[in-house]
Amino acid sequence: MPDAPSPAGAPGTKPTIRDVASAAGVSKSLVSLVLQGSANVSESRRRAVMEAMENLGYRPNRLAQRLSGPRSGTIGVMLNDIRNPWFVELLEGLTAALHSAGVSPVLADSYTDQRVGRSSVETLLEQRVDGLVVVGTTNESAAIEKAAQSFPVVLAGTREPVLAGVDIVVNDDDAGARQATEHLIALGHQRIAHLQGPGEVGKLRRASFERSMHDAGLEPLAVPGGGMSEESAYSTASRLLAGPERPTAIFAYNDVACIGALSAADDLGLSVPDDLSLVGYDNTYLAKIRHLSLTSVDNGNLAVGVEAGKFILERLTTPDLPARLHLVPSQLQVRGSSGQAPA
Repeated sequence: MPDAPSPAGAPGTKPTIRDVASAAGVSKSLVSLVLQGSANVSESRRRAVMEAMENLGYRPNRLAQRLSGPRSGTIGVMLNDIRNPWFVELLEGLTAALHSAGVSPVLADSYTDQRVGRSSVETLLEQRVDGLVVVGTTNESAAIEKAAQSFPVVLAGTREPVLAGVDIVVNDDDAGARQATEHLIALGHQRIAHLQGPGEVGKLRRASFERSMHDAGLEPLAVPGGGMSEESAYSTASRLLAGPERPTAIFAYNDVACIGALSAADDLGLSVPDDLSLVGYDNTYLAKIRHLSLTSVDNGNLAVGVEAGKFILERLTTPDLPARLHLVPSQLQVRGSSGQAPA
């Protein structure tokens, strides 16, 4: 006989396994068998339970399941956009840390999933992963917050969302932006623009750039827009460089945006670095290509990945640890895209 539903229904009350059993007309034990993926459940009853969970918005307590049952041996890794090369070294470090513990990563690309109307967080949870590492700024903050209520989560290379019990492992963005700005100032540049990126990381780098300019007695150039893609940076840089008060240097949010600014300069007949100096961020393989030779801030992505892997493994065994923030040092790599300010 089905169990009676719990006295729920009040706003904010989470549905329970008893509510699911009542709605599906089955027992709690049968709902548990469905959650465990048991083969000893008829297809009609399995379907009834799944529909009840969907209608009620029931989410299994993954943490309780993980602690009381066998682990899958996998960690979900959600990338903000697989097209961006900045995550390559981070993923290398993360994978190395997980593999050393006998754990395998399961990847999901948020950009691709959202284009087809799917949540990467939900996709990974359906794979019964033991924990989740979110790589890069994403607009799935609500889904991440919901998952973190009953699931180990670590953020890598992003500072949002800030949640109780969720670790953050990032590069020291404040120091990195300061190094880039002070490098250009030391080369004699006074008219310096910054192409701002998204999220808290973008705000932090922007604030550090402006503070470094003001500390040197200089006024940062106002930039409408910016972005982290080549296309958005190209559009913004084209307007800046064609304007009456052209900057002599641009500090871009990342290497991809820096290439967008480089293309804009080339189309306008400007020489880099004689007419315009450029500094990127992330020190990706793109910056190291000899033809591009971008000066870029190395954000220690390999170390970020390794530390994120360590943190998520620790949370598998000790889920109640307080939230931690780990900063990886940054280091400017000077190459051919930056030079003395033009006379």
